[in-house]
Amino acid sequence: MNLAVVDLIYHVTTSRWWNKFSSSEAYETETLAREKFIHCSTREQVKGVLKRYYANQMELVLLHINPTLLQPELRYEVATFGQLFPHVYGPINKEAIVRVEKLDTASK
Repeated sequence: MNLAVVDLIYHVTTSRWWNKFSSSEAYETETLAREKFIHCSTREQVKGVLKRYYANQMELVLLHINPTLLQPELRYEVATFGQLFPHVYGPINKEAIVRVEKLDTASK
């Protein structure tokens, strides 16, 4: 049997914000209502996102998201430096979050 490998997408947030959704069925960002989507990254883009937007923040987590399990729409759209970034158009259902990784902020 040949199993397809799924390319995960990733979302960076603070531990404090993530913990607000511990008993919820879905995760959303503070900016979802205003921007209409949740910013995500490919594995290759995570390092740059951390450097640009989270350089001085502590207690960060990286959500590993399986796009095949997402209920809201996923679009890859041009953003920073003309790169295509994954954007999730709605709250991320918890089943799609396959891992929550605590980030070592000292190594950023």
